[in-house]
Amino acid sequence: MGSSRSPRSLARYAWLSIAVALVTMALKGIAWWLTGSVGLLSDALESLVNLAGAVMALAMLTVAERPPDESHAFGHGKAELFSSAFEGALILIAAAGIVYAAIGRLLAPQPIEQIGVGVGVNALAMLVNLGTGLLLLRVGREHGSIALEADGHHLMSDVWTSVAVILGVGVAVLTDWQWLDSVVALLVGAHIVRTGWHLARRSADGLMDAALPIAQREILETTLDRYRSQGFRFHAVRTRQAGMRSFVSMHVLVPGDWTVQRGHDLLERIEADVRAALPRCHVSTHLEPIEDPSSLEDEPLDRHD
Repeated sequence: MGSSRSPRSLARYAWLSIAVALVTMALKGIAWWLTGSVGLLSDALESLVNLAGAVMALAMLTVAERPPDESHAFGHGKAELFSSAFEGALILIAAAGIVYAAIGRLLAPQPIEQIGVGVGVNALAMLVNLGTGLLLLRVGREHGSIALEADGHHLMSDVWTSVAVILGVGVAVLTDWQWLDSVVALLVGAHIVRTGWHLARRSADGLMDAALPIAQREILETTLDRYRSQGFRFHAVRTRQAGMRSFVSMHVLVPGDWTVQRGHDLLERIEADVRAALPRCHVSTHLEPIEDPSSLEDEPLDRHD
């Protein structure tokens, strides 16, 4: 069962991401200044996006921690989706800047200077991003925070970007193929476009109330199967995700001659089992008589009487 750590306590990881973005941006900026490599410039620009994304993640985690109120009865968890969407958009903007700079340098190649020191500084920034990215991915998945997970994915994308840049710049210097530096930058731009598109699409799914991932839906079905084997039936089972919290609603069909108390006790057990299988899940159930044909008439989302 997952931890009940609150969004407030997760904000410290967003602060960590901000600090790391500042450090790596400075290091990569120094590496670019020393070498003049457009490949290293592309890496530095992505760190600037990391900083903006981390600041946005912190802001949205702060909003997400607010308790439900009269205007937001289901809480504020969807605020995290704005963070990942914003970060995805920033990545796409950074990619456009990288491609623009790379094409300019491709048309007018320039020699790379002080390659050893520049690559060393960039490699140090890459290691810092690697450690932080792995930490954010683990914490984000463990606690269902799409904002932290998006930030972690971005940092890991930055790590692979750095690896490609270092290799490309090294080969360009060894072979004297100055154009290779620009080609590497173009490839970096294409790579982070893919990352940005993935984040934007995932955020859109969340804002559109997409169902839970297949793995979680399978866990839910396995839990309900234990009751199906006892003769109970379920329909109108619906799921959605809102930040760290998931929502499940269902109709439960039982014999019509059951007492209200007996039906209530069954629903309490089912809801408890689902919450145990899917931590941070809000479960809504509706009891219906299994013999009544009208019990199945509200299978669609909109019921027309």
